[in-house]
This record gives sequence, C-alpha cells and structure tokens, in this order.
Amino acid sequence: MRNPDAEIIERARKWTGESFDASTREEVQKLIKGPPEALAEAFYRNLEFGTGGLRGLMGPGTNRVNKYTIGMATQGLANYVLKSFPDDRPPSVVVAHDCRHNSDFFASVTAEVFSANGIKVYVFDALRPTPLLSFAVRELGCRAGVMITASHNPKEYNGYKVYWDDGGQLVPPHDHNVIAQVKQVDPGSGIRFGRAEELIEILDDSFDKKYIEAIKTLSLSPKSIKKYHNLPIVFTPIHGTTVRLLPQALKAFGFSCIYNVPEQDSPDGSFPTVASPNPEEGAAFDMALEIAARHGAELVMATDPDGDRLGAAVKDPKGTYVLLNGNQLATILSFYVLEQWKQQGKLRGDEYIVKTIVTTELLNELASAYGVECLDVLTGFKYIAEKMRLLEVSKRFLCGGEESYGFTIGDYVRDKDAVISCCMLAEAAAWAKGQGKSLYELLIGIYANYRLYVETLLSVTKKGREGAREIRELIEGFREDPPKEIDGLTIARIRDYQSGAEKDLYMGEIHPIDLPRANVLQFLLEDGSLITMRPSGTEPKIKFYFGCSENLSDPSHYEEKRISLLHRLQRMQKELGLK
Repeated sequence: MRNPDAEIIERARKWTGESFDASTREEVQKLIKGPPEALAEAFYRNLEFGTGGLRGLMGPGTNRVNKYTIGMATQGLANYVLKSFPDDRPPSVVVAHDCRHNSDFFASVTAEVFSANGIKVYVFDALRPTPLLSFAVRELGCRAGVMITASHNPKEYNGYKVYWDDGGQLVPPHDHNVIAQVKQVDPGSGIRFGRAEELIEILDDSFDKKYIEAIKTLSLSPKSIKKYHNLPIVFTPIHGTTVRLLPQALKAFGFSCIYNVPEQDSPDGSFPTVASPNPEEGAAFDMALEIAARHGAELVMATDPDGDRLGAAVKDPKGTYVLLNGNQLATILSFYVLEQWKQQGKLRGDEYIVKTIVTTELLNELASAYGVECLDVLTGFKYIAEKMRLLEVSKRFLCGGEESYGFTIGDYVRDKDAVISCCMLAEAAAWAKGQGKSLYELLIGIYANYRLYVETLLSVTKKGREGAREIRELIEGFREDPPKEIDGLTIARIRDYQSGAEKDLYMGEIHPIDLPRANVLQFLLEDGSLITMRPSGTEPKIKFYFGCSENLSDPSHYEEKRISLLHRLQRMQKELGLK
C-alpha cells in the first residue's frame, strides 16, 4: 500500500484539535507517528451505510466506529428527522444496543446527541435484541430507531443500524438522504453534544412482555405445543442479547424443557467460548451440541449477538446432529406457515411471502403450490421490510427470509427476528412430531414433494483500500467478459442489476429488471442453475452464491443426490477461478 496522501494526513490532523476529547487526540497522534498503512486505513474514507447500516472496526478515524463517527451519524439522522417531521413537538426515536464492547457507550452517545437536538429518546435499560428495537419503533410511534450492533462480525467491530418510522431499516430515498445529511456534519464542531435528561425515557423489561404477548398471537399450532411441550430443546445466545428474552418467549409459547449453555449465557463482547459468534458456523454449536447429546435434545438453536439471525441443528435418522443452513431454515419455516394457513382455511388469495434474490428458489415453488405470491427483492432484509410497508393495506404478509439465516413471521417486526423464528421452528418441530416426523424428515419430505435444491456460498475477502479496488475489478471482469458456459452448461440469461437489465442469450432479447439498481450480477444456466455475485454491503468481501436442483423421487436417495449436486457446484466454482 502506498503512503497516505496529503488529504489523509490533513484529515487526521483535524482530529488532533481541541474539538476532540483528549483520548481521541492522543490516539490519533500515535497513528500519525506510526505505520502509514494504519493511518491510511483509519482515515482514507468515511464509513457509509450499506445493506446493514454503518459497520466497521472500532478506533479513532473517519473510517472507524467511535464517539465521533457515531455522533456524526446521529447528528445527520437527527437533522433528517427534524426536517422530515417538522410538525412533531418533539419527534421521538428509540435506541437499543447489543453486548459488544462499547455498545452501551455508543448508545449513550446516540441518546445524548438526539436529546441535544430536541428529540425525545426512548432508551432500553440494558442490552436488547434487534427485533425488539424494530417492534418498539412502531409500538411507541417513533419516527426512527437506532440499534448499536455489528451483528455477527468479529469482536473488534461495532455498528449502527438505522430504522425509519415503519420499523424497517432505511431504504431509498431515506438512506441516501441521511448519508447526505451526515456528510455535512463536521466531526469536530458540527455534533451537538449535551445530554437533555428531560427528553430521555428509560424502557425496562415490561416492554419485553408487550413484545412476547404480541408474537404469541402468531402461534399456529398451540395444540401441538400442548401435546409435546416437553420436547427437549437446547438454546444458546452465544454471549448475546437473547439470553433472557428468547427462553422467556419459548416458555410463553408453552415449551417446558429448555436447556441452556451456562458458559455462553453471560453477555460478553469478547465472545470467549467461540472463534466467531456466528450461528452460520458449525464451531459455534460445539458446546450446545454436547449438552444436546447429553439430554437427547431434538432441536438445538443459536442466535447471533444482536438476536436477529438464528441457526439450528436437528437429528437425522441415525441420531447424528445436522446443522441446517439458512436456505433450509427458510424452507422449513415457510412450508410450516403455508401449510398451517392452508389447513386452517385462512388462505384467500391475497397473501404473499418475500425472499431475496440469492435465497433458494424452492420458496418460489412452495408459494406457487399454495397459491401464494412470492416476491423477490435485493439482498438485505430492509427490502423485505419495504415490501411489508408498501403492501400492508392491499395484501397479507405471511413470512420472509434470506439465505443468511434471517427470517421473520407476521407483521410485528419489520426486520429479521430470531426470537419469533426460534419459537416457530420449535412449534414446527412439535407439529412434525405429531405427524410422526422429525424436522430433518420434514425437510427431506419437502424436497421429495417438490425438488431438491442445494446451494453454496463462497466469500472472497479483500481487506482495506486495495481490497475494495480488487473487488470492483473482479466483478467488473465478469460483467465485461462473462463466460459462455459453465460445467458444460450454456449460460442462458445474464441479469445485471447495476444496469437494470436481463439479457436472454438465446433470443437476443433484453428485459428490464423491476428492482432498484445494485452491483449484483447473475448467470442463469440452461438447466436452471443460478450463480450470483455481489460485493458485501457490510464486510470487505465479494460473495458468490451457487445453486442448482434436481428431482428427488425417493427420499432414501437424498444424501447421494445432495453430494452429487455439491460436486457440480464445486466444479462451477473451479471454472470461475474461485477454487
């Protein structure tokens, strides 16, 4: 990496002025005197909102999460709220935080800046999961909400998720408008600090009870729970925010046999028992699976630090615990909701589910079979929430999910919600047990009745300023010079969400894509296999999604066909030069 240019040095020196506190000035002075690469990484850009909001490494600098970048984001958001709702006297917002290092401090800074701008602030008295923040925005009639969290990122990260008055994360035009406001804020002199205590109200656990009572109404098979209330379940928050709320919710639904993982019940931003607090990764389940084996648990569940994403493991016919991926979780939950609505005669033709464009196509097949519309949106749960808002009067939302372990059911939360998802997954297990099946067998049955879909994700990490350039060049290379075929299969269509066009290579026709512009590229092969590539909005990665499918007439052939499809996906990765 080249030495930082004059602009970077000038930026850094501004942070050594009297407008910044003593500890910040001292840390920046050390950066200026230290390795040029470290200074450049801290100051070469401003953090921006991506698909998951503001997220980055903690530390001093414009490209780091700290008191001043949090303050800038809050000041810009405050300016936008005041501008958007001039008749509110005063407008209100709600703030929550997760278990990460400095999250409580950043939440306090956020509340301070809002109150200093004459905005009423509701603040939770301790850490809370993200879905409760989304619920609170609408329940309290707030104009916006802020969740201090870096989701499942490593312990060195923190972040700032912004919600609008519909309870969903910011979408266009609000996200761009807030960014524009934030860019106008000088980090040294443009942030209003000065806590106005009279505008700050603390929310205690009585608010948790409102949320639990609300999501209880979404239960679809209370009789199944009553019959199998002692279904053995293991749950771990992996040191995160759901440590109290989720077990309380499971018990409120009626489940009575819940085992915890004592070592992981302590909220801790260091995540001492795991390499990564990510329920997508099998290693995060090690301790929970030990307890599950000891007690013969039929379902093992885990959530990420801010409690919006879930992971789960179930027993196969041999008694071995198998981790379900995000697409499989979405499949089971979507099927369960659709089947229950059908059995109870509640489907009337105006229902819909939502998935992202990188989530299994099996959800489209399921929805079609039940006469329910399935809508595709860009990656990011905020786009699912946007559909919920746009269609809340004309259609009925059932559920929505994404391959990255996010799912929600019902309209109380306009974001992914691991609490309701875990409760409903447990309920689905109880219902399946009444049909003489495990969740594993239920999933294989879905594949047999519809089609076996297998998907994989490959992430290529490119850190820093040079990494960002390499990611741009990588996707542009595929965009400008796409392959003609992959694994012996012709590419039939190319969808370029950046240009907003889909090209049919057989017919030579170009069709518009009715979604917002985004730096996403998809290759659709002649057999229906799908390859998607997109830079991450929250991490220094470019992600490649691969999916293919095959009929599964005999459930006993599941493992054989699954491995065959995985080999096909591996060949595709190799041909694209990714392995």
